[in-house]
Amino acid sequence: MISDQLSADQRRRYARNISVDSIGVEGQSRLLRARVFVLGCGALGSVVATYLAGAGVGRIMLADFDTIDISNLQRQTHYCESEAGLSKVAVLARKLRELNSTIEVDEVEKLITPDRARLLFADCDFIVDASDNPDTKYMVDSVCAELRKPYSVAGVLGLRGQVMTHVEGTARYCDFFPESAGAGYTPCSVGGIVGPVAGVIASVQALEAIKYIAGAGSLLTDSLLTFDGATMQFARFQL
Repeated sequence: MISDQLSADQRRRYARNISVDSIGVEGQSRLLRARVFVLGCGALGSVVATYLAGAGVGRIMLADFDTIDISNLQRQTHYCESEAGLSKVAVLARKLRELNSTIEVDEVEKLITPDRARLLFADCDFIVDASDNPDTKYMVDSVCAELRKPYSVAGVLGLRGQVMTHVEGTARYCDFFPESAGAGYTPCSVGGIVGPVAGVIASVQALEAIKYIAGAGSLLTDSLLTFDGATMQFARFQL
């Protein structure tokens, strides 16, 4: 019986997930068996990873080669002042294990190159691109297409953010943003970012991963969801 797939402790821990009709015991079981790769442990990735750990994703792979800086804390609220100078991956991994000791958390404190991505993505069920530059996003898009892996990719700047999801047979990141568009890239160190905007967009990314794995709801495929924090308006653009 499906109910036998979860222990009593698991049914108690994930009771709120299981109570959602479109998730249930079967969806929660899928989450517990899943592997998700989170590329980037900054404003987006730290939020995504935390929600995935709370939801019971069985194995989360974290990748980032950066360290915590005092300027990060305005939006990367999973870190604190005393952790400045420490590895983002190591600190976030520790906090995920403290949140949920029943899951596995892998630390990849390296720059993710195409070859390394092919190796690391191969056994994952879903990829979350939480990077902060277009070159990495194009790389993730290309490798995931090659490996036929689903992914969510997002970006934030100022008071705005955007997110999309790809599964095989649907529009890719490069379909919405040809590589020539990267020439107009503005880093947040120049354009700034308001912290809660990243929280909104990261929550959408986490929800997309959870829905895909659990088989719940519909995804942001063939479309781009944008959020304007100045006007509090969402818009969805179909390709």
